[in-house]
Amino acid sequence: MCGLAGWVVFGRDGLPEADSVELKPMLESLACRGPDASGSWTGPGAAVGHTRLAIVDKAGGRQPMVDRTASGGPGAVLVFTGEVYNHDELRRELTARGHRFHTRSDTEVALAAVRQWGAGAVERLEGIFAFAVWDVRERRLLLARDRLGVKPLFYALTPRGVRFGSEPKAVLAHPAAETILDLPGLRELILASHPMVNSPGRTPFSGLSEVPPAHVVTIDASGRAAVHRYWSLTPREHTDDLPDTVATVRDLLSRAVGGQAVTEVPSCTLLSGGLDSSAIAALARQSTGGALTTVSLDLTAKTRPSARDAMRRDDDAPYIALMADALGSRHHGIAPAAQRLADPALRAEVVRARDGLSLGDFDHSALLLFKAVRAHGKVALSGDGSDELFGGYRWFEAEGPPPGGAAQATFPWERVITRADLTLLLVPPLRTALDLDTHRARLLAEARAELDHLPTADDAERRLRTISHLSLTRFLPALLERTDRLSMSCGLEVRVPFLDHRLVEYVFNTPWTYKTHDGREKSLLRAACRGLVPDPVLDRRKSPYPVSRDPAYREALTAQAHLLLDSDSPALDLLDPSAVRGLLLDADRTHRFPREGLEFVLDLDVWLRTHRPTLNL
Repeated sequence: MCGLAGWVVFGRDGLPEADSVELKPMLESLACRGPDASGSWTGPGAAVGHTRLAIVDKAGGRQPMVDRTASGGPGAVLVFTGEVYNHDELRRELTARGHRFHTRSDTEVALAAVRQWGAGAVERLEGIFAFAVWDVRERRLLLARDRLGVKPLFYALTPRGVRFGSEPKAVLAHPAAETILDLPGLRELILASHPMVNSPGRTPFSGLSEVPPAHVVTIDASGRAAVHRYWSLTPREHTDDLPDTVATVRDLLSRAVGGQAVTEVPSCTLLSGGLDSSAIAALARQSTGGALTTVSLDLTAKTRPSARDAMRRDDDAPYIALMADALGSRHHGIAPAAQRLADPALRAEVVRARDGLSLGDFDHSALLLFKAVRAHGKVALSGDGSDELFGGYRWFEAEGPPPGGAAQATFPWERVITRADLTLLLVPPLRTALDLDTHRARLLAEARAELDHLPTADDAERRLRTISHLSLTRFLPALLERTDRLSMSCGLEVRVPFLDHRLVEYVFNTPWTYKTHDGREKSLLRAACRGLVPDPVLDRRKSPYPVSRDPAYREALTAQAHLLLDSDSPALDLLDPSAVRGLLLDADRTHRFPREGLEFVLDLDVWLRTHRPTLNL
């Protein structure tokens, strides 16, 4: 796992040798993603760089990796971040086709695959990845990203060329880059965290684009960019009966964990005491046959969840202890206090890592967890993606009209995760200009249009398949971005076995009656894991990632917001101080805004101070 960055000037003739000075700040911004090594390559009108977190073939996997022509000159240059889990299989196939390898790294396999199959190589790669290939002779840049979007990649087209990087901060670190926040960007900034709606391809920064998941972007010497989708969730007839389906899910998940548990460095498994992480941990223990290290987070020591909690959180600790004992793992846990979670320095670290607004203590605690994990290894296995795939969230249970009905003007999770209208905290003209309701409806229509249904599907199946598709393509990417940015900010690679694309394709096309065959959420996964984890864990009701219920957390945020209103905060150019006071600070308990309003105000201040954008609102 690493960071990549670079820039290219359009044209073919008379281009001077690139200067790595412009590349240096881009790589420095990615040092946390690759603390073990860094490297760069420069040629006429092009510079490519890489920071490395060494996981596979620590000696031989250095980047950028150059493919030499018969004359010995550079033919293509690749920078790669992520993991190719089937690199051994591909190496054998490519060797049979005449390719020769000098390292054991998956990066060299990816480079050879691009040489052999061009942009079609991405369809043969199994893993989590983002990479850039600069074709020196054709002066063509290829940018590619994995199917579910686990690994990020961004680019900015300019009048003279293109800049790219693993994170927005890398692209914006180029000396000639401008950071501009316009109205569309502010919409993306808000919606990405509130209410967690991902807009594939878009970012908060004007002129900066994301390579969408499962896409390849090709930019030729004249600056023309072609965007191509190479994979999508496509409905197919499911012919297996329920017992065969359960067995296939168990087999596919076992293979995914087995492949992703292989590493040449110390690794850990995240353990929450829920079904997802427990299944991953148990299968990892089976696969490796060795001692397992597990790490957990507990935020329930001071207070217990409210009966009104829409996400149905309960106490993880007893289940974590039971599972750790069953695994015989070397277990480590953290239980950060409310004062630590509310620390302004921690908030600043999170906002800088994400290049966006945070999810409050949901993110703050995650960063502390990843730091604790990093003390025990460079790689961690996570249960991310299971709820979106198997239907674990409450919004899968909610009744509703068939897809496209007038009552479905919001994303499914908005009906469960109640969010305040944060635009009420903004100055009135800006609130009106944003018109988030119209923008959200447009995003929802775009997302629905991506999915076709089988003609044999009834209304219930169509509705639930649509919710699953929205959850996998619009909700999950926000969580994956969070996981990548926060984990990589402390040099930790997080792997996600539930998002093996073969498992995703199979489960996505399984009839919904199979996924709830025992009348509960995630019935299919529960049946596949029977006998693998203890029954109390297996039969536990879904309980999401914990958040702090300690009143001291909100009290600390309130005090910080008071100070912000009396400061020279750049956020005051956008916020309505009277609304902030009236809705967040002075209102009584029954009428005040939810605390994400406080998170929004404090995050906006940090984000504007960090990026110092030119406002074009």
